[in-house]
Amino acid sequence: MNDEPTHTTGRPGGTDRPRSLTCLVTGATGYIGGRLVPELLDAGHRVRCLARTPDKLRDQPWADRVEIVRGDVTDAESVARAMAGVDVAYYLVHALGTGRAFEETDRTAARIFGERARAADVGRIVYLGGLTPEGVPEAELSPHLRSRAEVGRVLLASGVPTAVLRAAVIIGSGSASFEMLRYLTERLPVMVTPRWVHTLIQPIAVRDVLRILVGCAALPAEVNRTFDIGGPEVLTYLEMMQRHAAVAGLPRRLIVPVPVLTPGLSSHWVGIVTPVPASIARPLTESLRHEVVCRERDIERYVPSPHGHPLPFDRAVALALQRVRDAQVTTRWSSASVPGAPSDPLPTDPDWAGGSLYTDVRERETDAEPDALWRVIEGIGGENGWYSFPLAWAVRGWLDRLVGGVGLRRGRRDARRLRVGDSLDFWRVEEIDRGRLLRLRAEMRLPGLAWLEMSVETPGEPGRPPGEGPAGNAPVLYRQRAVFHPRGLLGHLYWWSVSPFHAVVFGGMARNIVRAADRAPDGSPSRPAPGDPAGRPVPVLGEAPEQRPSAGGPRQEDG
Repeated sequence: MNDEPTHTTGRPGGTDRPRSLTCLVTGATGYIGGRLVPELLDAGHRVRCLARTPDKLRDQPWADRVEIVRGDVTDAESVARAMAGVDVAYYLVHALGTGRAFEETDRTAARIFGERARAADVGRIVYLGGLTPEGVPEAELSPHLRSRAEVGRVLLASGVPTAVLRAAVIIGSGSASFEMLRYLTERLPVMVTPRWVHTLIQPIAVRDVLRILVGCAALPAEVNRTFDIGGPEVLTYLEMMQRHAAVAGLPRRLIVPVPVLTPGLSSHWVGIVTPVPASIARPLTESLRHEVVCRERDIERYVPSPHGHPLPFDRAVALALQRVRDAQVTTRWSSASVPGAPSDPLPTDPDWAGGSLYTDVRERETDAEPDALWRVIEGIGGENGWYSFPLAWAVRGWLDRLVGGVGLRRGRRDARRLRVGDSLDFWRVEEIDRGRLLRLRAEMRLPGLAWLEMSVETPGEPGRPPGEGPAGNAPVLYRQRAVFHPRGLLGHLYWWSVSPFHAVVFGGMARNIVRAADRAPDGSPSRPAPGDPAGRPVPVLGEAPEQRPSAGGPRQEDG
């Protein structure tokens, strides 16, 4: 953002420390946290990130400007290490979807965070929660909103000055709320909708959320309270869809509300139409049952809005759409790990003694340049497809969504470049050795754990003797390995039931990746031609190709 107000000098609530504060950010691998870190750095603050898996941050453009502490908010010892010397601690995590006990996990994590912040003499806690409806008993709220409200109370009672920011729908490229709104509007010119489309909502642009989060670093020490934050307009969800259609240049949508769609059915309906899986759509739709409108705008006294802010809804949507079209989406709702998805790293084999490991290995030599082959590998998935048997990939994605998984339509954040932690359809990037190895970990619902590795091996590497290719050049080897660790008898049965299809799916994939590299001397991803035996890759409808902005270029407005 290039129009942010400068921050006042001093520690939160005082003048005994310099303007540059040390800020701890939790949730830096998530949607808001990943965008907040560069904003704090640009404001002149020092940033420390608490992350369960620090490797997920290593490819961020700001990674070399921050300190990273390995840990988890439920681990008091790691939180204590992260809090040492911190002035402002941002709490941007929640345990939604981690199981039936997620509210207890949220409660415990907030208590630990508050206690360790107080012990470390932290000057301020800033928490981004959810806007709750006025006059509705907490017991009637969705578990999502109820837990968010309780976390705010725990932090406010910690003894550390705390600002609890409560927001409704956040409009920004890549946010789950915006993706849900965008896909519902763009894919369905005529739709039957739940009655919550008439609920009043006060949406807010993501860049206003970030502006306020940064501004809260300098709140006076006596401020210990909640703040409602929202945009300048109160709209129904139906109005939001019609306004989105107008901004996107689409015809007016025909929307027919019906009273029979429960929150559970609504979430499955959203999961079918949009890339947002039912497990994430459900808390979003449940939160729309009640009116969520700001009851006060007191934050303006402490973090005044510059001219033109908070952004009107149409402007926020336009910025978000422009980000998508220009492939400048820096974080997405899927940046954070999917709740319940496996996170175990690939076991070391063949010495691993933890049980069975099934593998499917494919190797093909090519005269393509190593860089050309690697760029095809790194460009896999999303709109570039999976280079084999598109119907099989599509069916597997639909089956996954039917059982509550993420499915195949998450796409990718960037059409050409991946980083550790990125979601990639129903995979997540576990490891990248750029130019040599890409390892993906499956996040679809499986009776076991699965990985897919693709690597480039050049002559002279260990285990790869020099050789002669058909053109007299030493060939490059493309190596592809699928690994499955079954869970119980069902896992073994699953592997043996799908193994007959591996020759078509994995064999065709290896063949077409090498062919694409052969046809792309400039190293750009190339799709299989229509006449290829394995067919064309599956396009991801509605997803625009996304690219990272060029290094060193000016930062764009957040949208």
